[in-house]
Amino acid sequence: MAAPRAPEAGSRPPVLILTGPTGSGKSEWAVRLAAEAPVEIVSVDSAQVYRGMDIGTAKPSRELRAGIPHHLIDVCDPAEVYSAGRFVQQAREAITAIHARGRVPLLVGGTMLYLRALLHGLAPLPPASPELRRELDEQAAREGWPALHAELVRLDAPAAARISPHDAQRIQRALEVCRLTGERLSDLRRRGERPLEGLPVWMWAMAPAQREVLHRRIAERFAAMMAAGFLEEVRALYARGDLTERHASMRSVGYRQLWAHLEGRCGLEAAIEQGIAATRQLAKRQFTWMRSEPLAEWVDPQTEALSWNRDVRDRLGRVAL
Repeated sequence: MAAPRAPEAGSRPPVLILTGPTGSGKSEWAVRLAAEAPVEIVSVDSAQVYRGMDIGTAKPSRELRAGIPHHLIDVCDPAEVYSAGRFVQQAREAITAIHARGRVPLLVGGTMLYLRALLHGLAPLPPASPELRRELDEQAAREGWPALHAELVRLDAPAAARISPHDAQRIQRALEVCRLTGERLSDLRRRGERPLEGLPVWMWAMAPAQREVLHRRIAERFAAMMAAGFLEEVRALYARGDLTERHASMRSVGYRQLWAHLEGRCGLEAAIEQGIAATRQLAKRQFTWMRSEPLAEWVDPQTEALSWNRDVRDRLGRVAL
């Protein structure tokens, strides 16, 4: 592991980023660092923003958060829409406030859309058009979402390459942007301002060198969440009556599969197997993004995390906060 070079004393304080695939152990190592260094944790997790979604998101406990400051957790209701743009705004505010306290923000999480927006910018996009979305829904009902994905391939191949042919929400949004603006979503996103411009960024990607280790951790963690009451958590959300599987919160990995079970579309064992498989697919997509990010230095939690912890603490000791 070669950690990023620390800035000289007197320069602006850094922003630390610890990302990695789900189940890699990054949250545990972030907490260990925060217990020993002047850092505060900023969550980069599109599911941990929702209140009442604790077990299935592996959310840090309230007791832990009382001792180690965490930000961007429990900031909205599961019925609300939480966007990458909202994340960037709130993350930037948290970073500024943490620096003002003479401390260092440590951004931790694996929602790559949020990290990409924070590192590389997110261009202003047109607001949703209910009329156009109805048209796209009707077209999808006739032709299927894979057919609309094929249309997106013709209009915006770079965006289509990052979207599953069955991801209705993202296909709809990409086509909506194309039709409303006449421009490609991928082009608009590249034009965005970089919210961290001018700040030193130290970034690590934490992942086991052996993929089977990660797969085992994912399966074990899902089993532990089920034992801790994950199904009961989803049942409580289901019973609210104001949530559906179309809400972004309920499309989160694990929640989506258990929701299908509660609706009677599959048995519990099948839902668990599908949840584990979906988590592995998420980890695979996260790996793909991390490999394309030039800022990231790789850390194996099995062999290098202790030296990473020491190295970061030493480097922070040489920075003027």
